[in-house]
Amino acid sequence: MSILIDFGRDTEFSFERRLRGYVGAVAQALGVGWESCTLDAGTPAAAYIALDWQLSRFPGHDLALVWDEENGWAAAIEDATGPTVLCYLGGEVFPEPRAVVRFVAAVRADDPDTGTLEPPVLREAGDHEHLLAMLPAGRS
Repeated sequence: MSILIDFGRDTEFSFERRLRGYVGAVAQALGVGWESCTLDAGTPAAAYIALDWQLSRFPGHDLALVWDEENGWAAAIEDATGPTVLCYLGGEVFPEPRAVVRFVAAVRADDPDTGTLEPPVLREAGDHEHLLAMLPAGRS
C-alpha cells in the first residue's frame, strides 16, 4: 500500500488548526464564544471577533477585534460598510491572549495611549509554514 503525502496540504491543515486554537484562546480570554468569530486561513490569513460592547464615542456601533497576518490585532467598530479600524495593538503577530485582553480594556477605557493609528507591518503575507512555527502551541 502506498500513501501520497502532500506536505503543503499538511502545513495548511496544521496552520488552520493552530490558528483556530489561537483565535479561540483569545476569544475565550475575552469571554466570547466561537459563534462570534470568523477565520480565514487563506493569504493573507485573517480573523474577526465580534464583541458585544460599544464605545461611548461611537454609539450604535459594536466593537470588534480584527487580526491579519501582516498587521496583527486591531480594534474596530462595525458600520454599514464593515469594520473600521480604530487602532492597532502592534508588537507581535501572535501576542498572548492576555495582552489582547489588556488592549481591548484600554480601548474600552478610551486610553489615548492605546495602540497605534498606523498599521504596523509585522510581516509579509504568505509563507504559512513560517507562521505555523510562530503560532503558540495549544489547543486546536
